[in-house]
Amino acid sequence: MKRLFHVLGVIAIVLGLLWAAQGSGIFPYPSSSFMINDVTWVYYGLATAIAGVVMLSMARRRKR
Repeated sequence: MKRLFHVLGVIAIVLGLLWAAQGSGIFPYPSSSFMINDVTWVYYGLATAIAGVVMLSMARRRKR
């Protein structure tokens, strides 16, 4: 279970940062994406990245 939280936490952080970058226009790929320059996706991305950090901290605290 600890490994699962680690993997899901890292995936959530990476996806969240990607969504935030697309929403802010920093990473405009693919160019036809509906997420580019839409500030809503910045908030969704940051919330997802924070959830990933929480998952990683939970994984570190879990005992075997």
